[in-house]
Amino acid sequence: MMNLHAPTFRKPAVAGLFYPSDAVQLSNDLKRLMADAHSHKLSPKALIVPHAGYIYSGAIAATAYATLIARREIIRRVILLGPAHCVAIRGGLALPGADYFDTPLGAVAVDEAAIQSIADLPQITISPEAHALEHALEVQLPFLQHVLVDFSVLPLVVGTASAQEVAEVLDTVWGGDETLIVISSDLSHYLPYAVARQTDHVTVQSILRLEQSVAHDQACGGTPINGLIVAAQRHHLKPFLLDLRNSGDTAGSRDRVVGYAAIAFCKS
Repeated sequence: MMNLHAPTFRKPAVAGLFYPSDAVQLSNDLKRLMADAHSHKLSPKALIVPHAGYIYSGAIAATAYATLIARREIIRRVILLGPAHCVAIRGGLALPGADYFDTPLGAVAVDEAAIQSIADLPQITISPEAHALEHALEVQLPFLQHVLVDFSVLPLVVGTASAQEVAEVLDTVWGGDETLIVISSDLSHYLPYAVARQTDHVTVQSILRLEQSVAHDQACGGTPINGLIVAAQRHHLKPFLLDLRNSGDTAGSRDRVVGYAAIAFCKS
């Protein structure tokens, strides 16, 4: 007998905080950010995108998402990984246990086929608690909804996993041109402006050399970044820096800044 359970929704946690809760205002903000974004003629398989409030990192995120416009009707599935900020995950990578992620722009379906393909991996767990208040994945969804035509998402909050464990998950759901990987991560946190610029430059150069040694004080999403680097080596992807700034460049004080990078990984 078919299981006809009522669909479950992960509700927005940071709408009205990190980005507007009003759909019209959110759409207008996204249009402005995308219109101002520098255009790069690339076709990425994977992106590293920051996840702060849009006033701080939205311009850098838009630079990443602008690379998808030419493929907006081709990309149908987004593998979305980000670090755990609110709940410790000791089992590896956590699924939300929900059928949809809600945003002010509507609901995004969670990809059931992708879930089934990774469900038996030992590093995969289910933790609605890990997703309930987590902003790292949520802030990417309005950008994706604005840019893409029709897509589902595989949302994974990454805890104490190894780079190889993350790469194994990515390999399993790699797919073809219809599948995009998004790693949500900021860079250094709360350093003075000049120190942050130097620190983030070193981190980005490590990523561009595909050196999977990114520590969590260099990037809060160091674990999923390192996993992407392993997978990128296997699949012969080449990273390209799209944008590198910090909150002192966008909307904040330069006394203590947070770093943001947009990086595209393309077939070499």
